[in-house]
Amino acid sequence: MDVAAGWTMEDGGKALVRSFKFEDFSEAFAFLTRVALLAEKADHHPEFTNVWNRVDFRLTSHDTDGVTGRDHELAERINRLAAEFGQPAAPGE
Repeated sequence: MDVAAGWTMEDGGKALVRSFKFEDFSEAFAFLTRVALLAEKADHHPEFTNVWNRVDFRLTSHDTDGVTGRDHELAERINRLAAEFGQPAAPGE
């Protein structure tokens, strides 16, 4: 299974990880709020941290102790949402 653009497999293959950087805290938090709504709807909740303008995600399926199709789908959905916030598909683009 291919990893979504901009996401990498964590060492050990147990999670997909990605960071997003925004203009400021308000924009980062607005993005995170939108992710929370879509994650709740999908009933698949990411691990995340938010420090000022940065949001870091870790996607894993705890019931399988690793990455599943649900994690890949959530990564793609987060990418689509990030694009609405002007984020590139992959870091450096």
